[in-house]
Amino acid sequence: MTLQRDQERVAQLWQDYKKTQDVQVRDALIDEYISLVKYVAGRMAINLPNSVELDDLESLGFFGLLDAIEKFDETRNIKFETYASTRIRGAIIDGLRAMDWVPRSTRSKARTLENQIYELTNELGRNPSDEEVAAALELTPERYYEMLDEVRGATLFSLDETIVTEKAGQSLKMSDLVVDQDQPTTEQRLLQQELLEELATAISQLSEREQLVLSLYYHDELTLKEIGHILEVSESRVSQIHTKAILTLQGKLQ
Repeated sequence: MTLQRDQERVAQLWQDYKKTQDVQVRDALIDEYISLVKYVAGRMAINLPNSVELDDLESLGFFGLLDAIEKFDETRNIKFETYASTRIRGAIIDGLRAMDWVPRSTRSKARTLENQIYELTNELGRNPSDEEVAAALELTPERYYEMLDEVRGATLFSLDETIVTEKAGQSLKMSDLVVDQDQPTTEQRLLQQELLEELATAISQLSEREQLVLSLYYHDELTLKEIGHILEVSESRVSQIHTKAILTLQGKLQ
């Protein structure tokens, strides 16, 4: 009964805010969802260097929450938490990029890894193993895994990242996959569907372990430490598997 009353209270807040744009009602909505900012920022911090402060991530994410509250259409068939999480994540990533927090050398290493994985995939007709990527880069296994650790923060998608589809001359941004105020055109829906199909195909070509890590992290929302317990490997190794999987997907989708 308490849960129902709480849902009714939140629904009334949304109704009042969309009608009045009252600042006090907006602040009440912020209080309702501020924990979502802390949650998203905390999960993202796992994949970032220790030099990045959690408080800074939460501050950036707060602006994403504000944007989500302003643009959310409660009549759409989507939960606000789902919509806002994407906006919060995008605001954090865009804020980090604006601060140019990733050293140029780190971005260069990430691009080198991504390109090498992509070239080997085309050459072998399958996704290469860690050993094959290390050999192609003329690195020892130890140095290769160190390189994966170094670039982990550079593998974050931006909502403004452009992704090219297989059809010549057509491209999308990651933000195009987010439900927004404007009704998407038929062409936009077709492009969205095409990108989702390409992404699904790319994921299906990853190794079973890489697919499992992505599923446990993004779908089941487990931490890297929890995934490590399941796979019986270290948290660092899970991070390396995650980074290689993301680099592989980025190479296929760019």
